[in-house]
Amino acid sequence: MPLIDLTLLRQALGPMAGRFDVDAVDSCDSTNARLLERAAAGAPSGSVLVADRQSAGRGRRGRPWVSSPEDSLTFSLLWRWSADPARLAGLSLAVGLALARALESLGARGLGLKWPNDLLFRGAEGDAKLAGILVELAADRRGMQVVIGIGLNLRAPQVSEQIVAGLADCCPALPERHQLLAALLTELAQTLELFSREGFTPLRPAWQARHLWQDQAVCLLEAGQLLAQGLCRGVDAEGALLLETAAGQQRFLAGDLSLRPGGLP
Repeated sequence: MPLIDLTLLRQALGPMAGRFDVDAVDSCDSTNARLLERAAAGAPSGSVLVADRQSAGRGRRGRPWVSSPEDSLTFSLLWRWSADPARLAGLSLAVGLALARALESLGARGLGLKWPNDLLFRGAEGDAKLAGILVELAADRRGMQVVIGIGLNLRAPQVSEQIVAGLADCCPALPERHQLLAALLTELAQTLELFSREGFTPLRPAWQARHLWQDQAVCLLEAGQLLAQGLCRGVDAEGALLLETAAGQQRFLAGDLSLRPGGLP
């Protein structure tokens, strides 16, 4: 049986239970891939797929996501978007903010955000990745199908290519799994509603307040190649990265950020 009991989840969601159509499975290749298939077949907005195991879980740019049933929570949420697709800029940042707020409401401390889609924990060993977000889009005659994949470490994986943390590192006690998922879904729904009405602009101050790399020297990479380097000034009202470079302030819509020692050249 899957670790998520749908009856217990509905109880945890309370009045919000009617907003979601949740399915929990023991395993699948990728919750995002399966939910995109369901979206194409007409699944409603608010559909959720939770999997204990993923054989092909992935993050941005196809990177594998390492997880284990007892030590992680992985799920995908379908959200249908009928407005201008250009207004989706900043969505991954809004999702990261929703995750941070939900976990903070459950007692997590030391959380922060990294552009464009990582939730970090600032611990004694530095900034460690706590959760990843993968937003994938598809279109049909009804509009955009937005699938939001979430991978949250409950305990830090033993094998990883990067510094990682688990919720156990930043909470006095791990929340009960159904209460945790209910809190995440509730905050996601509220944040996505605001985003759909007003975009990223009203969420920007809260995102900036949790931005761990504000005013730090960074380099921006694309496919391993250096795009730019400078001081990270956060994001603008559309969620674009702002870098203070030797040529002045520049904005970027894509890339991977990395901390680098020293200041500007």
